[in-house]
Amino acid sequence: MFDQSIYVERRRRLQEKVGSGIILLMGNGESPMNFPDNTYRFRQDSHFLYFLGLDRPNLAGIIDLDEQKTTIYGDELTIEYIVWMGPQPTIADQARQAGVPHTAPFDSLAEHLAAARKKGRSIHFLPPYRGENMIQLSQWLGIPASELRQQASEELVKAVVSLVSIKGPEEVAEMEKAVNITRAMHLAAMRAARPGIKEAQLAGIVEGIALGAGGQLSYPAILTVNGQTLHNHYHGNVLKSGQLVLGDFGAETSTHYAGDITRTFPVDKTFTTKQKEIYNLVLDTEVSCIEACKPGIRYLDVHLMAARKMAGGLKDLGLMKGDTEEAVQQGAHALFFPHGLGHMLGMDVHDMEGLGEDLVGYDGELQRSTQFGLKSLRLARALQPGFVLTVEPGIYFIPELIGLWQKEGRFKEFIDYKKVNEYLDFSGVRIEDNVLITEDGHRILGERIAKTVEEVEEERAVGSRQ
Repeated sequence: MFDQSIYVERRRRLQEKVGSGIILLMGNGESPMNFPDNTYRFRQDSHFLYFLGLDRPNLAGIIDLDEQKTTIYGDELTIEYIVWMGPQPTIADQARQAGVPHTAPFDSLAEHLAAARKKGRSIHFLPPYRGENMIQLSQWLGIPASELRQQASEELVKAVVSLVSIKGPEEVAEMEKAVNITRAMHLAAMRAARPGIKEAQLAGIVEGIALGAGGQLSYPAILTVNGQTLHNHYHGNVLKSGQLVLGDFGAETSTHYAGDITRTFPVDKTFTTKQKEIYNLVLDTEVSCIEACKPGIRYLDVHLMAARKMAGGLKDLGLMKGDTEEAVQQGAHALFFPHGLGHMLGMDVHDMEGLGEDLVGYDGELQRSTQFGLKSLRLARALQPGFVLTVEPGIYFIPELIGLWQKEGRFKEFIDYKKVNEYLDFSGVRIEDNVLITEDGHRILGERIAKTVEEVEEERAVGSRQ
């Protein structure tokens, strides 16, 4: 936990932004994998952590906006629990660390909410995503589970987005820690890779480092020789000479702040000429996009800059043709770059995504595109000091997508399909860093992680000497 003053101030600012009534913040419970006593590793709700700080299951919080009173609801551990799982601080002791003086048994929350409903008080809650919490909310509030997300408080959501979007110095320090752990994970994967090893062995190495640092993975690791599949969590392939490995993974610290880094490297000790050409194009794009990040610039414009830069480079390589600006406007480049340039980062790797991507990444400033590729841009709004975001351009050769577009004759004036078909076994390249927007520009979080061709090949050489 941070100092209690941080949680007190967060709640004070939240209360200023939400009019009246009560705010209900749901914590998470244990979730069984295959039978009740065999649970997944517990992960507290990020917004409960942000405002109330307690990292244990089966809790909920009420912020009474009219009485200016915060209460945490939960049950103290019984001796039966302590025998099996060991002692824990009392809820009251933990609540005081977050500056909350009031606690109550969990079952009394139902009565409190019923009384509030009877008086016609507004009950603000965030969109639920856990089945157990949806059932609980439905029972307490008399709202069908299927309608809970639609009836969540937009006023509360907007208030949370406005606060959580701006990272405080204590949060930036935790994210820097997460990125530095992530750095160790990526370097270990680069050094351990070799022909004949399984992707799963590399995945085990990187997850072990995250766990050993006292945290866990911030999302399921993407570590694959099939980098053309954007979210590829399969780890059953054996690495072969001539392939590329795409690693997109990050550590989550014990305070649950995330890192999210991508690097791509050859299975061999060096890149081939073809691999180097595509890699350097992606790298040049990533560096240029990071340099463009500053307060006031729309991330949509940075994304489109990335699209133009990569389309121009692909044109130089003979894979695209025609007018580059027109190709990007029509979306022809999305054959190779079918995702957004990046997203917000915090306690959730796609920060606040559960509150609604458009509210977080567009904020009413912009209308989300329906165009293939561009519609996947999660963050488009103007950047502000305190934002932490990912910058992650990529170029991919997806045989199924290439085959479909070629069959349908899409963008023949912009794409040289004959040349593109020479790359069907290429896979993909993505390079990603985490960037803090400062008052006058930006700062890349964490220590440098091997990124140039020379740096990556040096790490591959280190691995071969070990």
